[in-house]
Amino acid sequence: MRILIVEDEHHLSEALTQILRNNNYSVDAVHDGSLGLDHALSGIYDLIILDIMLPEIDGITALKHIRKEGISTPVILLTAKGGISDKVTGLDSGADDYLAKPFSTEELLARIRSATRRRGELSPDHILIFGDIQLNTTNLKLSSKNGKELKLILKESELLELLILRKNTITSKEMIIEKLWGYDSDVEYNNVEVYISFLRKKLVFLNSSVSITTIRGVGYVLEVKS
Repeated sequence: MRILIVEDEHHLSEALTQILRNNNYSVDAVHDGSLGLDHALSGIYDLIILDIMLPEIDGITALKHIRKEGISTPVILLTAKGGISDKVTGLDSGADDYLAKPFSTEELLARIRSATRRRGELSPDHILIFGDIQLNTTNLKLSSKNGKELKLILKESELLELLILRKNTITSKEMIIEKLWGYDSDVEYNNVEVYISFLRKKLVFLNSSVSITTIRGVGYVLEVKS
């Protein structure tokens, strides 16, 4: 899962980035509201952590623009303001949750899990199921109903997560690169092909009925073989 942090306190931003990466999230961080809005409007993020007091564009204004453009990505507002009126303003502007500083790591991670659950993407235990496979996005373990299990590396887990969430739908190489590496990445298509190959070999190892089908010139589809 890819998370965008928009926070102008650099030390806090760096700490949050490290915490989330240690918990197997992919993270991009920017430090003003204008850049945050540009990143958010790319549509590549699964969650946005957005500070209210930001230079260039404040968080509430950025949030209103995000929702006006039809971006439904869950947003957790992060701010030193903890009054009821501030919370109401944030939630009425389209936020999914509100977290006042200071906060604990455990509370932040719980709020992230809650926001993504409400969106219907992950189960409470971060388990994704498709066909006869089960992916745990917390410990990066992939297992099958026949009892076999193996450990994925982070990029493999992120790619399989994306394909499961878009099951039976074509996912382009461009979308994969944007989701896994960021929209301004210089990663090339062959990087995607390498990770697709890794996942296919692991699905074969699990004797899974799930397969990744190539739609030539378009992208990939995760399917259950009949």
